Amino acid sequence: MAQAAGPARTVILTVDDDPGVSRAVARDLRRRFGESYRIVRAESGASALDALRELKLRGDLVAVILADYRMPEMNGIEFLEQAIDIYPGARRILLTAYADTSAAIDAINVVDLDHYLLKPWDPPEEKLYPVVEDLLETWRATDRKPVATTKVVGHRWSARSSDVREFLARNQVPYRWYSSEDPEARCLLAAAGQDGSRLPLVITPDGTALVEPEDAELAARVGLATTPTADFYDLVVVGGGPAGL
Repeated sequence: MAQAAGPARTVILTVDDDPGVSRAVARDLRRRFGESYRIVRAESGASALDALRELKLRGDLVAVILADYRMPEMNGIEFLEQAIDIYPGARRILLTAYADTSAAIDAINVVDLDHYLLKPWDPPEEKLYPVVEDLLETWRATDRKPVATTKVVGHRWSARSSDVREFLARNQVPYRWYSSEDPEARCLLAAAGQDGSRLPLVITPDGTALVEPEDAELAARVGLATTPTADFYDLVVVGGGPAGL
């Protein structure tokens, strides 16, 4: 189960199946980076991927991912392979024992690993913090910060996708369009657990994923008024959009 601390900030995520090690990594990271970054920890690759998908849908940023190599069901390299699809720009660190250094070296090519750290990393001031600080600096220099807005993933020839875009534009709801063929669109589909067979996918600024939404559901989710706020009105206009003029 992923655990988080602090308000919404750029995330450093750590995953280790050993609860003691997991807490120790998170503790050390919070001591140095907790004021500026949100530290999220998970105790399995599957729960870490769930956390990344949730962060992706909300539009949160992930700067660094630290993963233990030896984990049951999904080892650190297998986890990082999938994490790349969700946050390709995040810097990646593999935590490993001395006996597994050959696997860590192989991972440099397999998952474009940025660094591997031997356990234990004491003292963190010498072995952990300088590595993370360097990777955070690299990430800050290269990552493009997304704007919190409604996202629409659809097919360019889909009538319903066009209808959703027109609906949002007509109601002055800012949105960003992603063609289903684009790499970023595939990341959003994966984060929402979708394969692209049902479009459009609409992701609201709070991270809610809507698959093929009807207008009423879409309006409610993006903050448009869908019910009258008063009992009587002097004037009611039906079809007041461009089509009704």
